[in-house]
Amino acid sequence: MIFRSRRAASLATAALLASGAVAAFGVPAHAAGTETDLAITAAGTRMTDGVGGKIAWAKIANQGEGTPSKVLIKVDVSKLDDNKLIFVPITNGECSVTGETKLEVFTCELNKGEIPKPGETTEVPVVLVKGEDVSGPYTAPVTITIESPDDTDDSNNSIKIDVELTPESGVDLGVIVPDVKTSFDFDSGTEGKKLYPGDTALVYSEVVNQGNLTAQGLKLTFRLPEHVSLAFPLGGCETGAERTVVCDDKDFLLEQDTVLRFELPVVVDEDVEAPVALTGGSLEAVAHGALKPEARISKQATKPDFDRAEVREIEDSEFADIDPSDNTDDFAVIVAATGNGGGGGGGLPVTGVQAGVIGAVGGGVVLAGAAMLLVSRRRRVVLVAPGDEKSSS
Repeated sequence: MIFRSRRAASLATAALLASGAVAAFGVPAHAAGTETDLAITAAGTRMTDGVGGKIAWAKIANQGEGTPSKVLIKVDVSKLDDNKLIFVPITNGECSVTGETKLEVFTCELNKGEIPKPGETTEVPVVLVKGEDVSGPYTAPVTITIESPDDTDDSNNSIKIDVELTPESGVDLGVIVPDVKTSFDFDSGTEGKKLYPGDTALVYSEVVNQGNLTAQGLKLTFRLPEHVSLAFPLGGCETGAERTVVCDDKDFLLEQDTVLRFELPVVVDEDVEAPVALTGGSLEAVAHGALKPEARISKQATKPDFDRAEVREIEDSEFADIDPSDNTDDFAVIVAATGNGGGGGGGLPVTGVQAGVIGAVGGGVVLAGAAMLLVSRRRRVVLVAPGDEKSSS
């Protein structure tokens, strides 16, 4: 399988803070029919000190039957030495942070488009940045909590995790797969507004190497939800048992700060009962080996000279994946009930999520288009669009 990748900008330079005032967060009573059950998990909070920063993920899953009217995510970093590490959540909604002499608690609101519907998961990027000339080992606890007036079960609304900086070198793969919600017509190259039974679609994914070594060889293992299958054969990909699709390229080089984008064509069974969220999908990325730093510097990803490069198996502890917690990401396929006219129909070319999730960093932005400028400690911050960084103080 021949993969293609693109260079991402340094994650360290993308993690910046912009000062400004934000609105206070009210917590209204829930509206009828919005009751649900939200759950929070996190991945990717361990990084090598050989890089300036990385993107971790706070994942908010909607396990209920309603769509909440409002969702806040709070990240308590009060026990984190922000001279060594900064841990900043990013949403399309407004964010604030408390703390006079150090950062304490970030509070961010999800905007309407980010709030997960039943069966969906919203991945909130959290930028992790180390201080200048800081090295590991260093570990500190962080608490991530979600709040919603519509959540009927708060037992899964808070997690305590360790944020860790390690002196180890290695590959650090990160995977992100958004939920599949729209159809894609491969004949016309157009995307529909929804996904209906019998439609074809794209499972869009991105894999980034946030370590300080080059990954040599890459294996992608997709597990498709029930009632979803590969739309047509792909060169280099094989279909296995239990709805798995394995795509493997043993010669591909994924360098540091490089993003691989991959689209898997799928089709939904015609007889599936909709509306329904088909859960159980996942993607796991594994590197076959790693190149030593000197080999990585002297080789081009498109034309590797393996006779001069030393490649070691990823099982070797010296070159193991720094943080395997973010090597896998789950996804759901959201199928709408057939309405008047039926079928997915045509639409605009795919320019939405396929425009880049992790890869947006390469355009000088942090995922959702938020640019941040690090300033002196302040009580409040707001995320602003690139080019619009203005202090309101």
